Amino acid sequence: MDPALVALFVGAALASLFMAWVIGAGSSGATPFAPAVGANAVGTMRAAFLVGIFGFAGAVTQGSSVSEAVGTGLVGGTSMPVAGVILVLVLGAGLMAVGIVTGYPIATAFTVTGAVIGIGLALGGTPVWPKYRQIAAVWVATPFVGGGIAYVIASVLPRPDVPERYSVPALVGVVAAVLVNVEFGFLGGGSSTGTVRGVGQDVLAVGEWASAVVVTGGAALTVAALVRWDVERDQCGGLQRVLLALGSLVAFSAGGSQVGLAVGPLLPLLGEVGSASTVAVLVGGGLGMLAGSWTGAPRMIKSLARDYSSLGPRRAISALVPSFLIAQLAVLLGVPVSFNEIVVSAIIGSGAAVGGQAAVDARKILVTLCAWAGSFALSFVLAYAAGRLLL
Repeated sequence: MDPALVALFVGAALASLFMAWVIGAGSSGATPFAPAVGANAVGTMRAAFLVGIFGFAGAVTQGSSVSEAVGTGLVGGTSMPVAGVILVLVLGAGLMAVGIVTGYPIATAFTVTGAVIGIGLALGGTPVWPKYRQIAAVWVATPFVGGGIAYVIASVLPRPDVPERYSVPALVGVVAAVLVNVEFGFLGGGSSTGTVRGVGQDVLAVGEWASAVVVTGGAALTVAALVRWDVERDQCGGLQRVLLALGSLVAFSAGGSQVGLAVGPLLPLLGEVGSASTVAVLVGGGLGMLAGSWTGAPRMIKSLARDYSSLGPRRAISALVPSFLIAQLAVLLGVPVSFNEIVVSAIIGSGAAVGGQAAVDARKILVTLCAWAGSFALSFVLAYAAGRLLL
């Protein structure tokens, strides 16, 4: 094996590890538990610890879908060289680091996606328009769908004619129904993925419709019954435990989605070195994100939890439920998505339902929107220019 190639691959791996740290310190490390911290259900440091653990688990078990999309699905007709991979990761991580220092949530998915497309096109690649349309649809729809769902939930929870002993268990039951249909790498055979419902279908030896009713419905009803019992027994403590569970699921989903932004560019290089597997790369990326969550996330957690709106437990639940649903949809589609965009949009929607315009910081939101739009454009332009000049 060419020593120069090995040295370049090591350099790319280190750049990927740095990118994973930045993601853990920024979007995936801050946003999942920000609503729970804002509702005083968990402290900032404990939130950073939990998000690191669950983010690592999500990265290893769900990270392959988005990783493959980022690595091979954004540009056709060319293979990115090792130097190009390093350049993508350095540009993406650099822009994210700016967001961490300034306290504004730069969208990781926008920066990395823009950098990959920019360098790929600079090297003579062809645009993959169907994937671009799919990504654009998810990015544009996320604020409206996530914010809209959060608005509806936050409007219903405080109503006296909809008691929380019914509304909160119903919401958690929906989350449980989705969770048993989520694909996990360790439940599949070989390179395929599987679901809890699929395992139950095999064990019970029933058909598709029967498993949907028995496994999905059974999981939803069981979880809803447990949550109802807990909320009736201790309303305040029960709501806090629901918040912690939802935050953990969102952190898990963040790991499964965001790790692809760090390690996806490495996947095309694995065949050249011949010794690293996709699972090993996902584990490395997950460890980098875990380290970032533990060491750098508290600053961004405080920024999101305190600056965008003053969250109570009901508004925090309203923000976390759509965040989990959208994140899992993005993983299923293999679309790189920004967790800053997902959670911030949900926080804004829940805030508008309860307190109207006064419940959110309009200036902060405007600056964030500009940062989201500018991060993709800037990363694309910088990557394209660097690719033309240096590669």
